[in-house]
Amino acid sequence: MSNFYNKVIGEGWLGRQDGVVAFTITKVAAPLTVATLVIIFFSWLVKKLIIKTKSLPPPPPGPIGLPILGHLLFIKPDFLQYVTEQSKIHGPIIKLQLGRKVYIIISSPSIAKQILKDHDAIFANRDIPVAAIKGTFGGLDIVWRSNGPELQKLRKLVVREIMSNKGLDACYEFRRREIRQMVKNIHGKLGSPINLSEQIFLTTLSVTISMLWGGSLNGEEAKLGLEIKDRLEEFMKLMGEPNISDIFPMLRPFNLQGIESKTKKHLSWFYGFLESVIKQRMKLGEGPKMAD
Repeated sequence: MSNFYNKVIGEGWLGRQDGVVAFTITKVAAPLTVATLVIIFFSWLVKKLIIKTKSLPPPPPGPIGLPILGHLLFIKPDFLQYVTEQSKIHGPIIKLQLGRKVYIIISSPSIAKQILKDHDAIFANRDIPVAAIKGTFGGLDIVWRSNGPELQKLRKLVVREIMSNKGLDACYEFRRREIRQMVKNIHGKLGSPINLSEQIFLTTLSVTISMLWGGSLNGEEAKLGLEIKDRLEEFMKLMGEPNISDIFPMLRPFNLQGIESKTKKHLSWFYGFLESVIKQRMKLGEGPKMAD
């Protein structure tokens, strides 16, 4: 046996003089070094993951779900009632898994205040629904944009240009005129049925249009206001409608429920409306030129 080891060591590592067996230390050392480094790296990575997992706080309690589907099959038609029942069982903070998404539901007003007000910066970011991605250029508006410098700029812009005392005072006459017109319209329909929500919406829309580019929705233009109202309601409904693509992101390219295409359709209409307003204002701005 000793002769065998001596032969292997002598011929394998040091090489034979006749060159038949030419294993060298260099040829063996390189693969061994790489293998050792790979083993060390994966050992360090596994150790780090174990330490990180142990350091994380345990998730909130919640109902036991199924693999992949989570709690989708157990949710009742009245989602709020289902969540309320689960909160009574598991406490004010519960975990609910819907497909590939995990949701943390808060039912305590005091805890909700801490999350939404005291620690708003920590919990500001959230997953954007597919409909919102299509309807806001990838979530770039003030509602869905991720928390950061750009969102702060948008908030300051809205406060300075729209919500400031100076801006509100400048639009006082617009608001006064449109509200008086609404009261006049309602008074003229005494004794007949009236859709109060439509009247309030048209007034609000007219005030907004007056603040942005002047004018209002009167006469035939009121029909356009009602169409805007219907499309806005449908658009907001699409934003909040449960979408299988939100629960299982891998299904997003298939657009199984058609929500993305419907959102694009309404968005194209709004773009066309705004484009027509811009062209109209540009024509009014040009006007007849004075002769020299």
